[in-house]
Amino acid sequence: MTEAAIVHDADLVDVEPTAPGEHVNFAIFALAIGGFAIGTTEFVTMGLLPEIATGVGITIPTAGHIVSAYALGVVVGAPLIATLAARLSRKSVLVWLMVAFAAGNIVSSMADSYPLLMLARFLSGLPHGAFFGIGAVVAASLVPRHRRTWAVSMMLAGLTVANIVGVPLTTWVGQHFGWQWPYALVGVIALVTVAATVAWVPHQAAEGDASMRAELRSLKRLQVWLALLIGTVGFGGMFATYAYIAPTMTELTGYAPAAVPLILAIYGIGMTTGAFLSGRVAAYGLMRGIFFSLAAIAVILMLFGFAAHNKVTAVLAVFLLGVVPTILVPMLQTRLMDVAHEGQSLAAALNHSTLNMANALGAWLGSIVLDAGYSYEWPSRVGAVLAVAGLGVAAVSVLVGRGQARHA
Repeated sequence: MTEAAIVHDADLVDVEPTAPGEHVNFAIFALAIGGFAIGTTEFVTMGLLPEIATGVGITIPTAGHIVSAYALGVVVGAPLIATLAARLSRKSVLVWLMVAFAAGNIVSSMADSYPLLMLARFLSGLPHGAFFGIGAVVAASLVPRHRRTWAVSMMLAGLTVANIVGVPLTTWVGQHFGWQWPYALVGVIALVTVAATVAWVPHQAAEGDASMRAELRSLKRLQVWLALLIGTVGFGGMFATYAYIAPTMTELTGYAPAAVPLILAIYGIGMTTGAFLSGRVAAYGLMRGIFFSLAAIAVILMLFGFAAHNKVTAVLAVFLLGVVPTILVPMLQTRLMDVAHEGQSLAAALNHSTLNMANALGAWLGSIVLDAGYSYEWPSRVGAVLAVAGLGVAAVSVLVGRGQARHA
């Protein structure tokens, strides 16, 4: 979801462009197709929870665990694959990651039971973080240094398009033709990505064993873990709410199911707005911006349950739910780049893990609240508590940094 704005210049290795100018756009477009597929599959589940629950014979809170299963796949796969693949050709890794991603989504479309669907969603999540981490480095290597941020943003534009177009469209398809079809369509798009990557992305050399050791050394830094914890706890509140957005809008707000795709598109527009605003907020100070964003998330989530009772304020709250957390994400990535030093590629992959750990944590906590008999007002209130906890972790990080500066 939010990966669309999480790559910082410091992530990108200093290499010369490896493709002629006329082929660069095609290569980046191939990677963007993969981003579109990943962004679509990650969030379409949330728009189809009622249909999936009915399809495999479970409750809606239990169906929320399917969201967590995909997120946990990203948590496991991102750092593991990023580390193991350091000695392999990047183009080959990207191709096989998309093959595995396609297989996971096709199996998801054929799952006829809850356990099989859970396994298929976990396997679908494994390639997610590594594809974005390696893809960002590849995109940056195709252009001169001064255009690297542009190249990465174009590669990740697929995620923005997914949340504005892909998720609403596939949600509509799932509502009218069956919840399995969106996963099948994503599988087909992933296979198109494989073909485009083979045809258009140039060969990429391996990083080497020395790079792998340097990446792992970053895990010894306390500030790296604190930055990751800010994301896991502080961002989990958003997912506690968004994981159940479809039943919240239909059962609490009173919208018809047909309105859910449009509401999801409004969330995607909010994300895009947040991505544009993030740099301006960060200009006032990185940690100051992180504190501001976490506080704003806490306020929005605390009010979300009240706003959801009115159709107009509910849509406004959904828009803000897209805007403010997306402002936070690139600042968290930048913070990681600042404190990781030589381990920035692994830190980038771990940031994907962090955001999806937040996804899993939020969806799980939301299911606990709903299973306890509380209404759809309450997952967002639990989320507000998580955002406040994120503020506490950020405060600890600042205090630790000041102590380290005094002893430097």
